[in-house]
Amino acid sequence: MAFSLQSLVYEDGVLVSGSLQALVQHAVPTAVYYPDTAYLFAFLLSSRLFIKPHELLQRVCDVGFTQQGLKGNDLSTINKEKLGRFVPHMVQLLGEWSETFPYDFRDERMMVGVRTMTHRCIALEPSLRRDVTQVLHNLLNKLTQLERYEEGLAKLSAPPPADFIPQPTDITEVCQSPLVMAQQLTHIELEKLSYIGPEEFVQAFAKDNLDACYKDLKKTSNLECYIQWFNRLSYLVATHACTHVKKKQRVRVIEWWIEVARECFNIGNFNSLMGIIAGLNMSIVSRLKKTWSKVQSAKFSVLEHQMDPSSNFSSYRSTLKAAMWRSAGAVDDRQKIVIPFFSLLVKDLYFLNEGCASRLPNGHINFDKFWQLAKQVTEFMAWKQVTCPFEKVADVIHYLQTTHVLTETGLALASFECEGPENSYEKERYKTLKADTQQQSA
Repeated sequence: MAFSLQSLVYEDGVLVSGSLQALVQHAVPTAVYYPDTAYLFAFLLSSRLFIKPHELLQRVCDVGFTQQGLKGNDLSTINKEKLGRFVPHMVQLLGEWSETFPYDFRDERMMVGVRTMTHRCIALEPSLRRDVTQVLHNLLNKLTQLERYEEGLAKLSAPPPADFIPQPTDITEVCQSPLVMAQQLTHIELEKLSYIGPEEFVQAFAKDNLDACYKDLKKTSNLECYIQWFNRLSYLVATHACTHVKKKQRVRVIEWWIEVARECFNIGNFNSLMGIIAGLNMSIVSRLKKTWSKVQSAKFSVLEHQMDPSSNFSSYRSTLKAAMWRSAGAVDDRQKIVIPFFSLLVKDLYFLNEGCASRLPNGHINFDKFWQLAKQVTEFMAWKQVTCPFEKVADVIHYLQTTHVLTETGLALASFECEGPENSYEKERYKTLKADTQQQSA
């Protein structure tokens, strides 16, 4: 049964829709009220589809201070008892917002609002100065960490020199153990995950749902960097599979990567698992029939079944659910790891996000969709906060992130060098690729 309360609509006690004004009002603390944490997360996550974060902060402050009769800067007539816990509540709200969505505060307009708000709070209750300082200190730490991380990414993404010709690398010399390699991949995955802000899932789709004036919301690209990492891993696996002239070496390398994929599956690192499968399934690798005929591929078939895209990845979704149950009850950090197949997670969130951005016929915002999106993003937040329990091998991590990999053209040429073209299409393609390469080097 649905009922309305000041432009908020509830069904069975759950908020399902409301006007933007009523939803903002519901997020504003008072002397005796503080918004529910789950509501606050869902609202701050998706409200940016309708109002910019710095405008929302301004509106929350305007509504909050006006409700308490604090329009001007004259503090002499203020009844401190009547204020109750209003000011501590406002500082708490700022603390929770900056803790959960710190990247909102990279916007100078946001920081102008923060300075105005905190000055007013301290003027009203000087004893809160220490709390305010702590909130701002924590925020600065988070933003400084992000800046350093982004600087590191910029160094890692340097393109290979124009005359780059990869030398066959025996991956087992870089790292002998498939288990250790899977653990190092997990280190990279968890670090990259940890820097993705929840709001990035909403803002990544802004180009489809928001007007041009909202484009300035986007202040980070950690989500895109993570997807690029997946592509890099796939191309790295394919590069290793195609740069050995001897068939025996190719077989050994492919089987070694299959073992790494199996260890990733056991750890709960489904993103690296899928990256490896994608690399081995590239047409330029899968066409190496003489090589694959010697590969012990039973384990690979099992892994492929787990990540089979049919029925909307039903096998993977069942496995992910089991990994989540294991993680929820885990005491050992090794059992807590859940690294989802990220491209599928983004796809799922994209469709939820579309529902969030659409208003209902009466003009209300569909908060039921906000709840659904927040539920999935909350799961992601838990996954990304897991500390990697494995010993770090810096050389292996450095290799995985910096060694140059072949382009699609380079891979195709290397593949044909390993096993010559078999049909007229492949012969024509090989001929074209060689001609293009000769022309570029001339």
